[in-house]
Amino acid sequence: SFKAQGKKKMTINKPKDANDECVGPQSKEAGKASSCQGCPNQSNCSSGKFQGPDPAIANIQSNLANVKQKILILSGKGGVGKSTFTSQIAMTFAGHEDDESAPHVGILDIDLCGPSIPLMTGLSDAQMRYVQLGMEPAYKQQNLGVVSIGFSIPKRDPVIWRGPKKNGLISQFLQQVYWGDSLDYLFIDTPPGTSDEHITAVSYLKHCQVDGCVIVTTPQQVSMVDVRRQLTFCRKMNLPILGLVENMAGFVCSNCKTETPIFSSNTSGGGKALCKEFNIRYLGAIPLDPIVMSSCEKGLSIVQHHPSSPSSKAFQVIATNLADALKET
Repeated sequence: SFKAQGKKKMTINKPKDANDECVGPQSKEAGKASSCQGCPNQSNCSSGKFQGPDPAIANIQSNLANVKQKILILSGKGGVGKSTFTSQIAMTFAGHEDDESAPHVGILDIDLCGPSIPLMTGLSDAQMRYVQLGMEPAYKQQNLGVVSIGFSIPKRDPVIWRGPKKNGLISQFLQQVYWGDSLDYLFIDTPPGTSDEHITAVSYLKHCQVDGCVIVTTPQQVSMVDVRRQLTFCRKMNLPILGLVENMAGFVCSNCKTETPIFSSNTSGGGKALCKEFNIRYLGAIPLDPIVMSSCEKGLSIVQHHPSSPSSKAFQVIATNLADALKET
């Protein structure tokens, strides 16, 4: 279970004589997980005897009832800038905290093996803690909260977990994080590809009226191939696709500010062609800009700190298009 400041801990309904690492008789891994070996209840769990409605579903529905819009951020492969996009689009939506009309925004980082969000939001040294109403996010500003396993593990320690333990933590986050009385937008940063984490998150969130997903890609063909798999995954899971973002679409010179395509002509603009092929919305393109890298490493909002940069304008366009897409859901 996730360790935050405080004493509260996620509980799993399990038989009294179950193994210590029991995944719970309601889990899809019940009777199959490595921790089930040698348990006296293994045969009953694997046969489905204990199966019934997952009690976590009702808890998640209740806990997320005040979250107005829930958006998954996906990518077909790693290295395309998905976490960069998640952190910056969340900060763009949140705006200035002294603006009383600014929406309340949350980031849930379920990229458990590569939790980059704490660094990219300037919260590397922050901590989460338990309060009376649940697990409290770390706050970038008053209206922008962040939840990540990165707050509880040493920076050099890898997360070496099997699927059931990862799924348990995602369930814990969805059930126990207290986002406040009302949250306007929840951006969920997922790992690359289509793994256990995606299936768990989508399976739970489909009971909570998830608004959809944004898919992040880069223009080259090797990324497009994997994005097609991601799009097929979304349709098989009945997950609405809000649109696609094309990252690293061109290089912006830090001196003259000229933008130059760095991919060959037959792949540049591939995102638009892919959107046309799958009949989905093209949300916009983000250039390969040194300002993006420096802002993420410092945990700064590009829109607030570099408002006239090409990247800032790109994020503002994408935010507008995404807001329009959300209105149509």
